Amino acid sequence: MRHESEQAEAGGKRKVNAEIAAIAFDAQARLIRAAALESALRLEGFLCARSKRSRALVLHVTNVEFIEGV
Repeated sequence: MRHESEQAEAGGKRKVNAEIAAIAFDAQARLIRAAALESALRLEGFLCARSKRSRALVLHVTNVEFIEGV
């Protein structure tokens, strides 16, 4: 998943860009699969290590919300 936003930091604005791996199951996976590429979504979930051997973070999606007009 790709995140782009503008955040307040030290009295100024900072552009934030990041990519993170995400995994979803059941209804959440079907919602994401049905979304067009570049769709604006709000994802909720938790961060977890990819595996016992890899400390890379993965977002485990537990809720999906479509954002209209973005």
